[in-house]
Amino acid sequence: MDTAPRSGKLAAVLILGALAASTAALWIRLVLDAVDASGPGVSFWIAAVRLGVAALVLMPGWRRFCQQRYRWTQGSCSMAAGACLALHFAAWISSLSYTSITASTVLVTTTPLWIALVSWLLWREHPTDLTSLGMVLALGGGMTMALVDGHADIDGAAPLLGNGLALLGAWAVTGYLLLGRAAQGQGISTGHHVMLAYSVAAALLLLLTLIPQLLQFPAFSPPVAPPLQAYGWLFALALVPQLLGHSCLNWSVRWVSPTLVSLTVLTEPLVASLLGYFVFNEQPTPASLGAASLVLLGVLLAVLGSRFTLANLFQQCFGRF
Repeated sequence: MDTAPRSGKLAAVLILGALAASTAALWIRLVLDAVDASGPGVSFWIAAVRLGVAALVLMPGWRRFCQQRYRWTQGSCSMAAGACLALHFAAWISSLSYTSITASTVLVTTTPLWIALVSWLLWREHPTDLTSLGMVLALGGGMTMALVDGHADIDGAAPLLGNGLALLGAWAVTGYLLLGRAAQGQGISTGHHVMLAYSVAAALLLLLTLIPQLLQFPAFSPPVAPPLQAYGWLFALALVPQLLGHSCLNWSVRWVSPTLVSLTVLTEPLVASLLGYFVFNEQPTPASLGAASLVLLGVLLAVLGSRFTLANLFQQCFGRF
């Protein structure tokens, strides 16, 4: 039986994972600038490379996967999760061509809200009063952001479209997580589920990249002769946020509460916004910063609501005074 690592090591790995995952928007924007193009074809190409590298790293596990003789129902949930993951990356990466890094990363990290909503509607897992309050605040912040966020300094800016794509990315990753929960509930291991989901997502994104090119549909085709620098940023995207960041977070959740991991991931919009400011001189308006703060506060309350009610959280914080 494995022994739990020291708290210092746990904290270091968790922080490293969160910081590494937070750099994804930076690498994607650098790729977009390097190829000097945007649109669905470019986004599909970026997502296909990111997940393709991750799938190749996990490829040695296929032999053991085949020896397990899983049932079709187990594998089908993981494959459906992979389709959701492909949609998530395609939508979210596309959003960075049309809206700010701050708005995109804030909206795509609203996943806990949608998980709570789906769990309530499908499985009658009623949200706590704290989660309900968080959902209301985040919804208000999201609507405000959609109305006030505008960035003329981004070429081809279309904030409503970009924010909508980021929100679609959040919905898609909600499906990915819930289907992963169903697959593992049916007996498939976490490693095999991730391997199958990554492989399916990479294959779908590769098809979305190649088929329009074969059909000579330029609007959905990948960039023509991208510079070598773009491949360097793509490699960094696959190595840092995907393999390093996600691996650290997946390892951490084995030893610490998923709630704590979720709270740590909420640092992504802050780190991504700081990188956007220093690297691209992207300065969100005060109104959009206020709306983003409201969304993050709502998500924070929703995550805490999975462990506490509003009454006992107040007691935990102020009961001693």
